Amino acid sequence: MDLDVFVSAHRAEWDRLDTLLGRRRRLTGVETDELVALYQRTATHLSLIQSSAPDPQLTGRLSQLVARARSAVTGTRRASWRDATHFFAYGFPAAVYRSRRWWIPTALISTVVAVLLGWWIGTHPEVQSAIAAPDELRQLTRPGGEYETYYSSHQAASFAAQVWTNNAEAAALCLVLGIFLGLPVLWILFQNMLNLAVGIGLMSSAGRLDTFMGLILPHGLLELTAVFVAAGTGLRLGWTVIDPGPRSRRTALAEEGRAAVGMAIGLTVVLFVSGTIEGFVTPSGLPTWARIGIGVAAELAFLTYVYVLGGRAARSGETGDVESAERSATVPTAA
Repeated sequence: MDLDVFVSAHRAEWDRLDTLLGRRRRLTGVETDELVALYQRTATHLSLIQSSAPDPQLTGRLSQLVARARSAVTGTRRASWRDATHFFAYGFPAAVYRSRRWWIPTALISTVVAVLLGWWIGTHPEVQSAIAAPDELRQLTRPGGEYETYYSSHQAASFAAQVWTNNAEAAALCLVLGIFLGLPVLWILFQNMLNLAVGIGLMSSAGRLDTFMGLILPHGLLELTAVFVAAGTGLRLGWTVIDPGPRSRRTALAEEGRAAVGMAIGLTVVLFVSGTIEGFVTPSGLPTWARIGIGVAAELAFLTYVYVLGGRAARSGETGDVESAERSATVPTAA
């Protein structure tokens, strides 16, 4: 394509679009129709230049012009409570539901790994001695030891906030780092399972596994589910890099990446609930059955939320991605 000829042929249209966008008065109906037509044509021109004869200066000017025109055509949109309601009622649960084929296997495999590692640690004294000295192990596992006092060693509100921050950071890292083929996600997940396995192994070797489970289950069910959802979604994002399916890799990563960012927001709320349980319920004086019952109820509520609301939303076409009007404009490209 001869760029000089192309610019000469269409400069008047670009200038006219710029003029219409600079009008301070309200456009007439005819002018509005003209603006829309010029916006569509200029977007196509930009695509042709980018694919056939990229020129940085011209591309920059047309990109800015197309962005201004798109804003004028679609209007400035502000987030509202309606957006938040739609997100938590449809977008977030649908995104979690759609990624269930990733996070459910992740949860099952991770749980098996944690149990096997816990059994290995609990039945091999030499492994325990590599973790800590015998006196330190007794201090950890004895009645009233550090495993028990950990949940009540700090003021409940500050402890819940600290737990929430740490878990939200881990979940966000799983989602963000998934793009690196999911490898960092596997490491983060292994670290979490190893920490759990150490507690299982050491407390079981001391004959106090029931105490440990009574402490970990109230908040751990929902907390670990959120971590598994984040890890599974991160792995799915990593697989999208390898196999984007029928979409282009760029489009697939954009769609899945936006959904993952939205999921990070939703999981922050889920982890806030689990952090609250960990800060106020786990160290409380409630009977063990009551504390575990609260944890089971929270877990069942989340799964019901995902499978009922999320399943219904996913079947109606919801993906967890932003609305089409908020996505980057897709324009034709030259063959």
